[in-house]
Amino acid sequence: MLVSIILLCLCVWFIVLQLKFRRPKNFPPGPPALPVLGNLLHLSLDNPLKDFERLRKTYGDVYSLFLGPKPMVILNGQKAIKEALVTKAVDFAGRPDDLFINDIVRRRGIILANFGSSWREHRRFALMTMRNFGLGKNSMEDRIHGEIQCTVDTLEKSIGKSMSPGILFYNMASNIICQVLFGKRFEYDDKFIKVIVCNFRENAKITNGPWAMLYDSFPLIRNLPLPFKKAFENVEVTLEFGHKLVAEHKKTRAPGEPRDLVDCYLDQLDKRAGDSFPFSEEELVSTSLDLHFAGTDTTSNTLLTGLLYLMAYPHIQERCQQEIDKVLDVKQPAMFDDRHNMPYMQAVIHEVQRIANTVPLSVFHSTTKDTELMGYSIPRGTLIIPNLGSALKEKEQWKFPDEFNPENFLNDQGEFVKPEAFLPFSAGPRMCLGENLARMELFLILVTLLRKFTFVWPQDAGEPDLTPVYGVTLSPKPYCMNVQLRAAQ
Repeated sequence: MLVSIILLCLCVWFIVLQLKFRRPKNFPPGPPALPVLGNLLHLSLDNPLKDFERLRKTYGDVYSLFLGPKPMVILNGQKAIKEALVTKAVDFAGRPDDLFINDIVRRRGIILANFGSSWREHRRFALMTMRNFGLGKNSMEDRIHGEIQCTVDTLEKSIGKSMSPGILFYNMASNIICQVLFGKRFEYDDKFIKVIVCNFRENAKITNGPWAMLYDSFPLIRNLPLPFKKAFENVEVTLEFGHKLVAEHKKTRAPGEPRDLVDCYLDQLDKRAGDSFPFSEEELVSTSLDLHFAGTDTTSNTLLTGLLYLMAYPHIQERCQQEIDKVLDVKQPAMFDDRHNMPYMQAVIHEVQRIANTVPLSVFHSTTKDTELMGYSIPRGTLIIPNLGSALKEKEQWKFPDEFNPENFLNDQGEFVKPEAFLPFSAGPRMCLGENLARMELFLILVTLLRKFTFVWPQDAGEPDLTPVYGVTLSPKPYCMNVQLRAAQ
């Protein structure tokens, strides 16, 4: 009798699981899902990007998978991504619940905030404040050039030697955004910048890595002492630094005379104290650290990818230098407006962004209501993953989709053009709010460095390995380079 009851319970449990992993009516197609595991066996835990492309060939531009018990929809190609994120922006502007990344940041900050009034207020505030503190103005260019000079000084000391540029470029990108957020830069051996940059780099790898995927798929393992715990520890340390910076600002600020984004936020708290304004000191810390991470990790990885490819393709590096020398006056520093006279340099920078595919899966979205996409029905709360790399290498959109070639951004007359499928910053209301700052940084940094130096792959290092390391952001494998002072300098 007992055996019969146990067997009956097992049968009921199996039937419930089968129903749970069944796709709703008119839901995007996808491979069959296993009970408990979902489609975990269809994906590489280390790097699922190739699996997403493989499944696209079978199921089309819009298909579905199960992450454990959770259904998710993968968007591929420019048409599907833009229909969701631009044409039906509000329907797809949510953020998913109950994922590893939500838990480590406690649902605070601007990047993972749910679509609604609080997110709108914080995004509007961040955009306005960054603009007021020089974004798009000469003052921002001066800050960037000041930080570039610190990098140039370091590179000059490495002439004739082999050096690893990773930490140097992370520090440079970090300090540029720190001047907007905190009104100061940090020496490269300062504890703050060393710890923060290290934590950012670690968490970028953990968050989209195998342990995060297992965390999302099997909630029962979340309290076990597994490697994903390191990400929680890193966030706690980073938040502690953030609170110290805010405390320093509260002691030294003059209300109404803001020096940076933190002061502006504190002014807003003073003005709106006691009402339903969605700002708070906790949100200030999380928002500033969100912007710090976004402004550090993506820019530095794009720069590192750029130098790696310019060493692998020295003829492209040389042509960039020729254009720079032709356009710029000998004594004047590069200005952002100079890009209009440098079509080839612009093409190279955009091609670096395309091939780097730095944020390959954007930040995960979710649907805010029941909606439709390309003929499929998608229920409210469905996890949405825009596969940005599928647009950046879509064969119908690019002349040379699978190779590093600046001609992808040049027309027959040699003029710079930007195809619609260029989506490294995502699209729609959730697109990266630091796009303008990133574009300015990439141009000024690369032009200034190529004007002064030539970067050479070490002869004893074999061939450059262009295979990226997967995470929330793609980054090149650590490498060394030789720095040579150009003859003209």
